[in-house]
Amino acid sequence: MTDVTIENVLTDNLYNDLGFIVNNKLMILIEAQSTWTMNILVRVLLYLAQSYHEYFQRTSQNYYKSRKVKMPKPELYMIFTGNKGQKPDRISLAKEFFEDANIDIEVKARVIYESDKDDIINQYIIFCKVFNEQTKQHGMTQKAVTETIRICKDRNVLREYLLEREKEVVTIMMSLFDEEQIMKSFIKSERHDEARETAERLIKKGKMSLDEIAECVPTLSFDELRELKAEVMQLA
Repeated sequence: MTDVTIENVLTDNLYNDLGFIVNNKLMILIEAQSTWTMNILVRVLLYLAQSYHEYFQRTSQNYYKSRKVKMPKPELYMIFTGNKGQKPDRISLAKEFFEDANIDIEVKARVIYESDKDDIINQYIIFCKVFNEQTKQHGMTQKAVTETIRICKDRNVLREYLLEREKEVVTIMMSLFDEEQIMKSFIKSERHDEARETAERLIKKGKMSLDEIAECVPTLSFDELRELKAEVMQLA
């Protein structure tokens, strides 16, 4: 088996996307975690293209030449760690984004949910579900991580791996907390800046009261709007 995943080329490094070649098949597994989104198909498409590009480089194949390149057969999977409910077993780019039109490119992926199987993927899904439960109770803390590991070992979920690499798992997951908090802070900051810009434009137009503007940009407090109006009036 050849690992073809070098880095998460399409994500913010909080997702566990994986690509590998086995028996001349290029397997792409994309994790959707507990939030269902059809945007996963876009990630699959772009990730597949990136994986083939890197594969051609490693095998010294030139797709600009006339000689036809050799390509491993793709198999595309989405691992969903939330509840299945009425969600489909297969998803399609043409169906979800182009109303099932006969477009010139198509991507289909099989969706893997929790099942009765005792394989490593199913155990991983259970691990993620336990982890989600623990973060709801303990927040993004080391307590949530250690409790997840304890519970999974008790349930014989990834037990051998966790017994051998518990410290490593804790370290990796805690580092992901740090990255996630940074990303959330960045997004929150971006949204706050956008709200301020919107409020500033409305104040400059002078057609709305602060109460009305507050309804348009609820992420800003009334005190922030009052201070912003004072700044705008001072610069006028």
